Amino acid sequence: MKSSNIIKTIFWDFDGVLMNSNAVRDKGFELVLADYPKDQVKQLMDFHQANGGLSRYVKFRYFFEEVRGEEITDEEVQIWADKFSEIMYANLINEDLLIKETNDFVKANYQKYQMHIVSGSDGKELRKICKGVRINQYFKSIEGSPTPKKKLVANILEEQNYKQEEFILIGDSINDYEAAKNNGIFFMGYNSKKVAPLSDMRMF
Repeated sequence: MKSSNIIKTIFWDFDGVLMNSNAVRDKGFELVLADYPKDQVKQLMDFHQANGGLSRYVKFRYFFEEVRGEEITDEEVQIWADKFSEIMYANLINEDLLIKETNDFVKANYQKYQMHIVSGSDGKELRKICKGVRINQYFKSIEGSPTPKKKLVANILEEQNYKQEEFILIGDSINDYEAAKNNGIFFMGYNSKKVAPLSDMRMF
């Protein structure tokens, strides 16, 4: 396992890493799509749980185009995403859902490392939630969908003058791992038996 001493910038996934929010997001899809057949919603939930790092925009499009075989416009996807956000605002602005280990690390080390949140969750929604649970001040930026995670990482890499080996992404899904490897940076799997073995190093 390589040393973490060379790391200058940390990319954090949000759901399941900084906040125990995955169960709330699972329920959100079920509530938003409550009027559709349960077997179809289950197909979406299987896709959603296998692709935790993908955005709701991708998931709603998958539901209508792949599961239901219907065309859906970008505007219609946005309407569904907005309905989902309303449920998230009501349930995720809750400090009790913050994961103690990672948040303690952030608060103790935010002056040592540059820290960014890069999430598959909606960026605007995420900034509101982080402000609501009072952790927004610890991060240089808080970014999310609809921009794909690997692009969010690439954009920040381009803006900073650090070398790629000075960056690490901490996440709990295979999509997080792929975003890190796509950009040639270190990865640490957290809170997931599936991706933990893919870790290049540990930060805590």
